[in-house]
Amino acid sequence: MKDAAVTHYDSLETRSRDAREADQLAALNGQLARLGLDPVASLSDLARLPVLRKSELSRRQKENPPFGGVPTANVAHVFQSPGPIYEPGGIGHDWWRMGRFLHACGIGRGDIVQNCFGYHLTPAGMIFENGARAVGAAVVPAGTGQTDLQVRAAADIGTTAYAGTPDYLKVILDRAEEMGERLKIVRAAVGGGALFPSLRREYADRGIACLQCYATADLGNIAYESPAMEGMIVDEGVIVEIVRPGTGEPVPEGEVGEVVVTTLNPDYPLIRFATGDLSAVLPGQSPCGRTNMRIRGWMGRADQTTKIKGMFVRPEQVAEFVNRHPEVARARVIATREGEMDVMTVQIETAGAAADYEQSLAAVLKLRGRVEIVPPGSLPNDGKVIDDRRRYD
Repeated sequence: MKDAAVTHYDSLETRSRDAREADQLAALNGQLARLGLDPVASLSDLARLPVLRKSELSRRQKENPPFGGVPTANVAHVFQSPGPIYEPGGIGHDWWRMGRFLHACGIGRGDIVQNCFGYHLTPAGMIFENGARAVGAAVVPAGTGQTDLQVRAAADIGTTAYAGTPDYLKVILDRAEEMGERLKIVRAAVGGGALFPSLRREYADRGIACLQCYATADLGNIAYESPAMEGMIVDEGVIVEIVRPGTGEPVPEGEVGEVVVTTLNPDYPLIRFATGDLSAVLPGQSPCGRTNMRIRGWMGRADQTTKIKGMFVRPEQVAEFVNRHPEVARARVIATREGEMDVMTVQIETAGAAADYEQSLAAVLKLRGRVEIVPPGSLPNDGKVIDDRRRYD
């Protein structure tokens, strides 16, 4: 097997910034043409286009099934995700770009991958199988559950790599010990859940190198870890923006915001697709030699819509309030309980006075609440614009 810490999947991973941006701009304009949209002059112009949210895509799909009028090509499968939302799948080489991540894990020709992602309706199983095929590895299409059979297969076949959610590998390993079986798994490519540091250490203690990726059914691979394990490297087939929740406005480097992705897959063009996840750009370049932008990984959910006093308060409303007042840097709505009553407090980064904003807040949020003025830069950099601190237990 190749050493993924030294070699790279292809030359795209080590391009200069200028070369990558030129290639991405050409690919982006190709996608815009497929959607009947005008070309853009630079990647920064992408921020002028509207954000596409899952709720809007779901609505479009109901009106124009199965994919909401998005032009598709080379579709071999139709998958269903919760919502429901329907996604196409292709069988072309590395269609979801998962091979790049598996290569970074050190998985390649000669490996046998026990693929424990689901194959039923949702695409995760096929996404990882397609990636394994791209790097020349064989696949055991194990799916989820039936742990005793999973152990039996891994032991009999000599499985060397695992693909699945982070915690299910531990279930298999623990059951193998109970059954007296010694497995040969030395690599793990995980996703679909949180990989806690303690669990990664446990796998390392068992001789298993475990890396994680960030992928979705709609977009395929978005970002992935390399052996350097410093943030997650953005995949070469997407353009990632970090925007202020409730808006499409990019935030400064390092600030937490919502992950918005434009896929450059010509078979299924999605422009500025909002994932609903929070992350931030990690400055600098990975020590592994890959030169693309890095993000800090999953940092929570961006859709923070909360019901306070019987009324929904949405991130878009908080953004509208900030836009009305240029002197306001940021604002955060905090929901608490006093006695048996909801209380809304709005913290505002500005030099003004609380009374200056009470009417404007009530008009935008449709609720009255306390206003607290806080110094600019004092609100936490966690992407939250609505913080629900109420306890429900």
